[in-house]
Amino acid sequence: MKLVRKDIEKDNAGQVTLVPEEPEDMWHTYNLVQVGDSLRASTIRKVQTESSTGSVGSNRVRTTLTLCVEAIDFDSQACQLRVKGTNIQENEYVKMGAYHTIELEPNRQFTLAKKQWDSVVLERIEQACDPAWSADVAAVVMQEGLAHVCLVTPSMTLTRAKVEVNIPRKRKGNCSQHDRALERFYEQVVQAILRHINFDVVKCILVASPGFVREQFCDYMFQQAVKTDNKVLLENRSKFLQVHASSGHKYSLKEALCDPTVASRLSDTKAAGEVKALDDFYKMLQHEPDRAFYGLKQVEKANEAMAIDTLLISDELFRHQDVATRSRYVRLVDSVKENAGTVRIFSSLHVSGEQLSQLTGVAAILRFPVPELSDQEDDSSSEED
Repeated sequence: MKLVRKDIEKDNAGQVTLVPEEPEDMWHTYNLVQVGDSLRASTIRKVQTESSTGSVGSNRVRTTLTLCVEAIDFDSQACQLRVKGTNIQENEYVKMGAYHTIELEPNRQFTLAKKQWDSVVLERIEQACDPAWSADVAAVVMQEGLAHVCLVTPSMTLTRAKVEVNIPRKRKGNCSQHDRALERFYEQVVQAILRHINFDVVKCILVASPGFVREQFCDYMFQQAVKTDNKVLLENRSKFLQVHASSGHKYSLKEALCDPTVASRLSDTKAAGEVKALDDFYKMLQHEPDRAFYGLKQVEKANEAMAIDTLLISDELFRHQDVATRSRYVRLVDSVKENAGTVRIFSSLHVSGEQLSQLTGVAAILRFPVPELSDQEDDSSSEED
């Protein structure tokens, strides 16, 4: 997603102009547009014309309309978004108050205005526009003396660093110059990895090379990590995946990504964090039920006690038609973050999001048990009996 312009006042009213660049951006747009917003975009309208002889004909014209949004329809298979509403700005082809449906599509600019931009919506724009947020796969493509450190997003590959070191050839009876240069090269690649890869976001790091370069590099990197007690590398060791590539040039990354073992490993990287959080919740519910709660009222009570460690919430709750209900969820998210809790917003299009929706769409893992909540649950179960 490309942010063209952002004009938001101190009272949080204002507008943003965005350009969706890939199918996934249409999903972000669907979560941004809400009933009551005003949307300005280019669209096609069928217009009737009357000639001087009195004959009536119709033709399609491209025009720019501003609608007050009344209905939003998202086709998740085709990644198409249709927004229906009434025209609220004078136009030579469309009367004020006339209904129209705008079909938003990739690479076509639109401007969205709201009376109130809340923190959840602003954070979604930030994440959609920042490639580092969507890049949960990194890759190091290398050969002796050349390496590229890249971030891989669903639509593009960003080269974050290029490492080039001249490696002398091995001489008969004397390999020390070659070995020293190779060690210097490996060290520069390790530093580039630490500088450019955000291990909190990236779920998998591919190390691709011809021959045995990748094995030698990974051995060197983790030996050094043990010597220097580099916790970042040691804790994320399982994220490194070694694959074959024909060279250290960036174009070789395509071969690595097509590898079947890589494809299966990367298919769900984005949702892996969500799946783990939900799994942790179910385990907590089984082993320590007084530290796992779901349902808005229960979770709000836990939040009042500042007990929430991780909040699990479905993004479909922020699409609620009732403004008061929607702002209630936003306040909950803001409050948990203020109390140093972790917030995980689940995509309702993913299987983990669907599971969470069956648990009312909101759940929490607590730092410590809250006795009042457990008592309430006991009371409600005894009343049912």
